[in-house]
Amino acid sequence: MSTFAMPVTSQLFAVLRNGEISKICSSAFQPQNRHLCRKTVILRVNKFHRRFFQTANSVICEPKQLTKRSPALQVPSRKYRAGSQLFYNLTPPQVNSILKANEYSFKVPEFDGKNVSSVLGFDSNQLPANAPIEDRRSVATCLQTRGMLLGVFDGHAGCASAQAVSERLFYYIAVSLLPQETLIEIENAVESGRAVLPILQWHKHPNDYFSKEASRLYFNSLRTYWQELLDLNSGENPDTKEALVNAFKRLDNDLSLEAQVGDPNSFLNYWVLRVAFSGATACVAHVDGVDLHVANTGDGRAVLGVQEEDGSWAAMTLSNDHNAQNENEVKRIRSEHPKNEEKTVIKQDRLLGLLMPFRAFGDVKFKWSIELQKRVLESGPDQLNENEYTKFIPPNYHTPPYLTAKPEVIYHKLRPQDKFLVLGTDGLWETMHRQEVVRIVGEYLTGVHQQQPITVGGYRVTLGQMQGLLMERRARFSSVFEDQNAATHLIRHAVGNNEFGVVDHERLSKMLSLPEELARMYRDDITVIVVQFNSHVIGAQNKPGEDV
Repeated sequence: MSTFAMPVTSQLFAVLRNGEISKICSSAFQPQNRHLCRKTVILRVNKFHRRFFQTANSVICEPKQLTKRSPALQVPSRKYRAGSQLFYNLTPPQVNSILKANEYSFKVPEFDGKNVSSVLGFDSNQLPANAPIEDRRSVATCLQTRGMLLGVFDGHAGCASAQAVSERLFYYIAVSLLPQETLIEIENAVESGRAVLPILQWHKHPNDYFSKEASRLYFNSLRTYWQELLDLNSGENPDTKEALVNAFKRLDNDLSLEAQVGDPNSFLNYWVLRVAFSGATACVAHVDGVDLHVANTGDGRAVLGVQEEDGSWAAMTLSNDHNAQNENEVKRIRSEHPKNEEKTVIKQDRLLGLLMPFRAFGDVKFKWSIELQKRVLESGPDQLNENEYTKFIPPNYHTPPYLTAKPEVIYHKLRPQDKFLVLGTDGLWETMHRQEVVRIVGEYLTGVHQQQPITVGGYRVTLGQMQGLLMERRARFSSVFEDQNAATHLIRHAVGNNEFGVVDHERLSKMLSLPEELARMYRDDITVIVVQFNSHVIGAQNKPGEDV
């Protein structure tokens, strides 16, 4: 977004592309027969499949269960047809073209006229498995306060919720951080029809769309929010942690309210319902000098790359997954519902036996009362009312809401040894351990490779095979020069690593050429942002004598 004053709606919700929402998001409510298997519930084989299947009365088109290092990840050698195209091996230039199609890099000016930045820049990239991709990403600089916002968003049951949250959440955060005098100035300018101070400067890839049709609706909801903040008039500068929590919760509330109220425009009416009935997780970082806050809702993850004195790399996780593997989350959910629901509120490691993340935007089927769901469906468009998923009520649904978008916020004071931050959707973390992620990014950014002994994990390896592994490791170092983007380099490893932790071109080629019908069975959408920090600035901003 330009930093020049513009008319308020176009200024706050700039349109990067003129494409309609319907062209960039497949409906969560339109049946796609090639992805469906019907008995009582119709489910798509995509993120929706992974997060919502396994009900007692449904038959699911279930691919073979895969683990991070399962041999099943080896792509079958047979050929599959995708339309008229055969599954085939890609050449290295074709592989690079696919991997680099969505990459984006931005270098931050060291001094922006007001502040010295602790961020050198960032690299981001996405690799779809769903068609279209259900992940989203956003990065923006706060213009009326300080700091930078970066986030990854993982959609399920369609891309609508992730699309809306990726466009809107940063505005809610920015407004939550504004002092009262700035809010008053913005409201007076809107009221009088004058140009308004820009709030955010976006850093987006051309494929990262804004929704032109919904911009007025989004602006009106945001304005109502800042008017309420003005009415509260606490007189104190907002606390960053509190601002993040309030922004997440308020946006989710607005998504719900907009769907209940509806819109006279038939397209927008259908859109707000798609947003509400689909869902999205969010992992957002706010960097302001040495102050790093990570707000996480769901199973995205933020991992800090720390360089030790000996040059080795250590991973520091700055978020917690909100799922059944998190004992605190399990306790929280069970404590919020009656004792007689203790065995049903979480079943098969899923919320009500259906939903994997225990926190998310949207997903009103886990938040609204049954009566409200029925009323909205009966008064909604035919496409919505005819859809099997939207009419399905989760089992043992007695005391909603079962789901929240409230984030868990973790604060970290940056130190000179904190070199970068990796934000990734769960598609990354399902394939790579955090330590491996940090090592690969650290070696890429510094050009210094830690020569670890080759491990073969119990495999019987001949001398000839060992020589091949050494040759592959040498080739791995040369792959650094193929990538000018740290996120691309990381995704190359996430998709192409073999059982020895080495990028295997044949494997990478096969994984990238899988037809649409099969790709989601082998991996998830992957979205990555790598933020590189300025150690000199961070060292200078840490006061002498402080423990860093």
